[in-house]
Amino acid sequence: MRTEANPIQRLYDGFVRVVSSLQSPFLLAIRLYWGWQLSQNGWGKLHNLSHVTQFFVSLGLPAPAFTATFVSSFEFVAGILLALGLLSRIAALGIVIDMFVAYWAGDRASLLAFFSDPDKFSNAAPFIFLFVGLIILIFGPGKLSLDTLFDRLIRKRKYSESGEIGSSAV
Repeated sequence: MRTEANPIQRLYDGFVRVVSSLQSPFLLAIRLYWGWQLSQNGWGKLHNLSHVTQFFVSLGLPAPAFTATFVSSFEFVAGILLALGLLSRIAALGIVIDMFVAYWAGDRASLLAFFSDPDKFSNAAPFIFLFVGLIILIFGPGKLSLDTLFDRLIRKRKYSESGEIGSSAV
């Protein structure tokens, strides 16, 4: 049976096109909102380093003062990068590592409850940032990002300098 004549196939194809067209705006919304939240989280930690350091001491983390400054600064900068869509996958990888360590050091019981008590895992503080980091790491920042803009500009310049016609920019 020809797919052009199949109304169910045409309906499904139209549905997929509409949903696919929402991918970049959805990724933009995730990046903007959760990037802002993460940067605010880091900013708050930077302004309360003594409390963060004391918390890290209670967790038994090595070099708690340095670790507190590093984590706070990283979250502030990574949140801004995520919101802008700049170096998104690198920032997302760092966020995933940061949140995994936060689970491991601060709420190991929730981390280990991943299969046995998923509600406990998903209700822990690092969950949403870990999830957002994984989304951006896997799917990228979307078309509405500085990463995509710079990629297009670089490809355009490279193709214009090489004399090739056309562009393979996504």
